[in-house]
Amino acid sequence: MVVNGRPLKRMKRRVTADLNDFLTFPSGDLTPTAPFRTSVREFLLRHALLPPPSSLLPHLLTWQILFRVGEQTSSAVGGGDASVCLDVVEEDVIRSRSVYCDQCRVVGWSGNPVCGKRYHFIIKGDGASIGGYNKSCAGCGASLHLSDSRCKTCNHVMTTEDIEDWMYNQLDDTNHLLHGVVHVNGYGHLLRVNGREGGSRVLSGTHIMDFWDRLCKVLGVRQVSVMDVSKKYGLDFRLLHSIIKGHPWYGDWGYKFGAGSYGITLEAYNTAIETLANTPLSTLSHQPRKPRTHLQDSISFYQSLSDHKLLTFRDLFQYLTTLIHDANKDDFCSSKKAKLSDSRVLCAWSMGDILRVEEAMFRVLRAVSGSAWVSWRSLRGAVCRVGRPELLDYCLKELKGKQAADGMVVNARLNPDSGSIEYRLEPGSVNSISMTNNPKFPNCPSEDHLLRDLRFLYESLLRPPQQTTPNHITNQNQTSSAQKILDCKQFVKNYHPEHQFPNSNPHSLILNCKLQLTEEPTTINPPPEHLILSSNATIHDLKTESSKAFQDVYLVLRRFEADELVGYGGVDESTQIKLLIGSNNNNNINTITVSGKCVGNGKSGLTRYRMERGVETWTLDCRCGAKDDDGERMLACDGCGVWQHTRCVGIDDMCSVPVKFVCCKCGGDGGGGRAVNRGGG
Repeated sequence: MVVNGRPLKRMKRRVTADLNDFLTFPSGDLTPTAPFRTSVREFLLRHALLPPPSSLLPHLLTWQILFRVGEQTSSAVGGGDASVCLDVVEEDVIRSRSVYCDQCRVVGWSGNPVCGKRYHFIIKGDGASIGGYNKSCAGCGASLHLSDSRCKTCNHVMTTEDIEDWMYNQLDDTNHLLHGVVHVNGYGHLLRVNGREGGSRVLSGTHIMDFWDRLCKVLGVRQVSVMDVSKKYGLDFRLLHSIIKGHPWYGDWGYKFGAGSYGITLEAYNTAIETLANTPLSTLSHQPRKPRTHLQDSISFYQSLSDHKLLTFRDLFQYLTTLIHDANKDDFCSSKKAKLSDSRVLCAWSMGDILRVEEAMFRVLRAVSGSAWVSWRSLRGAVCRVGRPELLDYCLKELKGKQAADGMVVNARLNPDSGSIEYRLEPGSVNSISMTNNPKFPNCPSEDHLLRDLRFLYESLLRPPQQTTPNHITNQNQTSSAQKILDCKQFVKNYHPEHQFPNSNPHSLILNCKLQLTEEPTTINPPPEHLILSSNATIHDLKTESSKAFQDVYLVLRRFEADELVGYGGVDESTQIKLLIGSNNNNNINTITVSGKCVGNGKSGLTRYRMERGVETWTLDCRCGAKDDDGERMLACDGCGVWQHTRCVGIDDMCSVPVKFVCCKCGGDGGGGRAVNRGGG
């Protein structure tokens, strides 16, 4: 077995107890010692083994790392829930079916040159390994042993192309528990995270994100983007989580606004979150002289249920998601009841006020014929003139088990059909009522009820009921803010590994090296490369190492030769760098620029790898302000060829793109379109 021209000694398989723990590996105390282009290879040689299938596809080398999960001690490696397999697929981009990167294009890195390698980090959903000893038959899908060239089921002869198809299908699979890809320049994309809701039997989404974050740190990854289209409870989680915590779920690991669709800026995004999260519930829940709506009743119900004031949308959704999280806990309702029973101590109303409202409620319940139940909404409405809304909510919360003057006792239930709390008077003692019908306190709704209310309240953010407030501007701000949050899907974490290099290499010279081409094409503009040189490195050493770094990372720069340190053209090559720019003091990284040229690039055909956006030329100039591809659906004008968002020209996302489109600047009405689509990533 050969990797990069060097023989690899295969590691022996170990029992699960000997494997590294997925929940703690790699150690959070470790820091990157080298740029990603170097550290990823050292990491794989140290921790991974290379299964035999890689020899069939040298441009898709598949490494494998096994982990145990926690303190489990099962001896069956890869069996059951005791272990997790991380596949690392080393993709040779020049031979790839997908040379250009859609994720780079839509997150704002489209100008980066195409890297020579990509590394896919994958945990499969079925617990198997991409680089395992079985492959699928291209004819019938049956599982074949590695050594089988012919399927025993359908007699299909497996070719290298069949295996390559199977490998690319693995890379495109949407069921992976984890799929992250990192270009060899250290820029990467988190493509998939699926925890328990996504099919994982052992790992939660938090476990997977913690592992991914530790891995990126120790490998010296520079930046990672993620397109947040995650769902929870069937809802767009980036909106729900942003209301509750002020950032998306990925923000718990430091991911921040990367690029907004439809021209949305960071300032507009942050303003939208604060506007929506801090919208007062009072603008919706208090409305005199108008019939109360289901939205108002829902808000009032949870305000009455909560032990603390719910004043804003953030308070409401935070409380509701906490109830959902706790709904499966056996002691939740009983502990909730205990808290509520003691709440009278903190009551803001006099005993006379409370008794007056309770007596009014008793009269309403007595007036109901037979054993009919009275809904929470109806009972509240019938006594609405007796006291303030807050007092009514408090009394309704405490009403179950109260005894009227005639000896009747109030019982309460949660109607499973309507999801509403209902009350009625029944003969019996307080103790008997508390144990009948439903032993749980009725104001502790079921998980289904909570989820139904959560979805209803979520939908009210996007489509507020009409005439719920006299201030129509509030509704407009609410829906506009919610849409802006949903329109921001691209988030980025910058790991800044260069800040840790001086700690890992205290006696080395750390440089941030920029490149300047002295001949065409001068449009090649790669990010700076980090160089770690010996403390006595010379200008000659710098030119050698910078040439090697850029050649190693970018396909278009494989023939690059640095010939000058910009600003020091007349200095002898034997001069030490530290005499010119100093050493790394206080962990500050010096930035230098080397100039040079690529010998023979025009003849080699490498110029097609100048940018991740590809070789096509197009112009985007949308009325929303967008100037670059953001991954949303677009169409081009048949007159000038300029691209715009379909949504911005009035074409709904659910509608197909018209056959012909002429923009307003070219004399059209902007309402038709060429049947094309620039949606990416």
